[in-house]
Amino acid sequence: MYGTTGCGKSTLAARVAAAANLPYHSVDDLTWEPGWKTVSLERQREAIADIVARDTWVLDSAYATWLDLVLPRVELIVGLDYPPPFIFLRLLRRTALRTIDKRPGCNGNRETLRGALSRDSILVWFFKSYRRKRMRIRGWTAEPPCQVVRFNRPRDAEAWLRSL
Repeated sequence: MYGTTGCGKSTLAARVAAAANLPYHSVDDLTWEPGWKTVSLERQREAIADIVARDTWVLDSAYATWLDLVLPRVELIVGLDYPPPFIFLRLLRRTALRTIDKRPGCNGNRETLRGALSRDSILVWFFKSYRRKRMRIRGWTAEPPCQVVRFNRPRDAEAWLRSL
């Protein structure tokens, strides 16, 4: 899966993996330690190299810093290219709910109001990364490195998932 923060990559990737009986790997779990400490790039690259060396796998994202490890081994890219207002409202709702219910995310990390309002906020990251990720999806669609499926609406992704 590939798309902007908050578009539903992780949820869809887990469902695709379950439907196809493939191992799923959450990129957030590989890149964030408890306390929102970033895993070193070297350790990230080692973990991703190990995963993509296997015969089957599903990742919910591919960071540019190790995309070179993933692209030569990927067979299908599912691009979630939803409209920005849709994604942002979904992300805002998710963030608000997680700050209220304190439900843990990756590696036990929890979202806080302070974090949501900081300049390192996932909400701010959406605006910093949306255009770049959208352009990458569209580039892959125009010149595919492998099979690329691009969805503009969640219901189309759902229909595709049901067809697996």
